[in-house]
Amino acid sequence: MLPGRRQWTAMVVAGALVTTWAGAAAAEEYSSKYTSADVKKCRKVGTIKIDDGSEFGASWACRGAAGYVVVVSEVDLRTTVSVGKTVKAAESEPAASQGFGPFNFTYDKVEWRSRKGSDQPFAIIQRWNLSDSQRPNRKGRPGRTGLMVVTRLPPGPVCHIAYVDVAANPQANTLARQAADEIARDFACDKDKVRVVGQRGRAIELAGQ
Repeated sequence: MLPGRRQWTAMVVAGALVTTWAGAAAAEEYSSKYTSADVKKCRKVGTIKIDDGSEFGASWACRGAAGYVVVVSEVDLRTTVSVGKTVKAAESEPAASQGFGPFNFTYDKVEWRSRKGSDQPFAIIQRWNLSDSQRPNRKGRPGRTGLMVVTRLPPGPVCHIAYVDVAANPQANTLARQAADEIARDFACDKDKVRVVGQRGRAIELAGQ
């Protein structure tokens, strides 16, 4: 039996929407590039020392993509990561002061997201490990839990835009990329709250979200 006028109209509209969405998805294709933020191979740009002269913290400048510098800073076993065209620019960005309460460290690999065919990335993705003193490992030391951190890039300020709990989300990398692609460019660092993407787990709790 042929569909009635209303049913036929609804089918046509639905088909048009699917076509539009498919076209939009095809038009917005993205790619990743990777650089290293291994501080052992980066240039040390600053140190913090305590009264006895021992080192309490330090900062390193690592070569990024598209002429950016990744500045990794560690103070009291807590890390921050920021990005800029120069060390000074990176250190003045909001990301330079965005860290977490528990002891933590970052993985060396930095993933840069950009539109396919473009050499200008709009976000970075990096995995962090947060120390969990309430859940010790088999040796009695604080446990560790993974958190994917998505950070937006210029134009505009550099800041965290999304967190993905690694243990709670088997596809954490995919979720982090989706967050970068869909959120980063329109995220307002001075107004918007960092988004929790996917399922919440212990890492999100430790991140204070």
